Amino acid sequence: MNRSRSQELFEQALRYLPGGVNSPVRAFRAVGGTPFFAQKAGGARVEDIDGNVYIDYVCTWGPSIMGHAHPEVIAAVKAAADRGTSFGIPNSLEVELARKICRWVPSVEKVRLTNSGTEATMSAVRLARGFTHRDKIIKFEGCYHGHVDSLLVKAGSGALTLGQPDSAGVPAALACLTLSLPFNDVDALSRAFAQNKGEIAAVIVEPIPANAGLIPPLPGFLETMRKLCTENGALLIFDEVMTGFRLARGGAQELLGVRPDLSCFGKVIGGGLPVGAFGGRADIMDHLAPLGPVYQAGTLSGNPLAMAAGLAQLRLLEEQDIFAKLEKLGAQLESETRAALKSAGLPYTFYRYGSMFCLFFTSRAVRQLSDARTADLDHFARFFHALLDRGIYIAPSQFETGFLSAAHTADDIEQTARALSEALRA
Repeated sequence: MNRSRSQELFEQALRYLPGGVNSPVRAFRAVGGTPFFAQKAGGARVEDIDGNVYIDYVCTWGPSIMGHAHPEVIAAVKAAADRGTSFGIPNSLEVELARKICRWVPSVEKVRLTNSGTEATMSAVRLARGFTHRDKIIKFEGCYHGHVDSLLVKAGSGALTLGQPDSAGVPAALACLTLSLPFNDVDALSRAFAQNKGEIAAVIVEPIPANAGLIPPLPGFLETMRKLCTENGALLIFDEVMTGFRLARGGAQELLGVRPDLSCFGKVIGGGLPVGAFGGRADIMDHLAPLGPVYQAGTLSGNPLAMAAGLAQLRLLEEQDIFAKLEKLGAQLESETRAALKSAGLPYTFYRYGSMFCLFFTSRAVRQLSDARTADLDHFARFFHALLDRGIYIAPSQFETGFLSAAHTADDIEQTARALSEALRA
């Protein structure tokens, strides 16, 4: 494929943007080559500025569950824009979206809207510390909760992609308050509580980690986490920025049957616009200003354009049997992928939950970050470019998750399967 215009634009971008991008993984450093620049997207496809069209399995990193530029979402945004792009004053749409989140997620009794998932996790941790009057938190290696100082300790997502699990600029004194443990390790979690009695404010976790690839929780791990938090007076925070409203109406917590004290959301509830949220038990949420002593604010929180987009998308999920459709498409993709791996004689590992999936280029069962790091990154890079040249776009990193949308079709999966079979041999 000819991507000359993208190459030219990237050279210009390098002059004005650090690394030529505004989010690190977009730079293609993990796979080599030059990133393409999008000019438009619709349904399950994205088109670059050279006119190349790709079947998209990144879906804006998760939000586009109905596909790109869904007519009803676009119409809702246009109608909202006609009334004003920002108020900085309460508006009815934010109340409607908050009501819907509380109705769909039983663990959420009250919710605070933010502008991003990062803001949501940062605020949830601050709230947990303020509520418990404790300082330490527990997180898990490879789980990425946004670029929050106290959470950029053995993080996933772009931090892993760039080979820098910890970020410069995070004070050592702050990092010392974060205990980072291996995911799926019950013994390590139990020891952490025993060795820090009365000091743990919260455990924050992606219930299904999706920022070091997609890692399934082992049976009993999250249940034990819930039990230990309750016994030790710590809060359990589920980061469902990826999984919330994508795997089920109630997110991963509905699928897995574990109820957190606080939950963080983003992605799908914004319909493609910048939105985040955190919510949970009312007695905890009421510690937020203006009712309580924990301060959190945002000029653009509850922005009417973002609220309109999110509400339109959630209405579509509610009115149509979207989750069943996504499960069917996901099962087809899984079947085709496993068949292609078998045909190529490759013992690689594939995981899927509904519309989220990851192919690990390792034969090892991936239970935690150390397993994911055994992946053959060179083979993945060749695989990525072979797919891209065949019109299939997946995330440009082994340590990311793939996404399906309701706009994908069975024919798209078949086309992808043919490309996948060829790319695995690249």
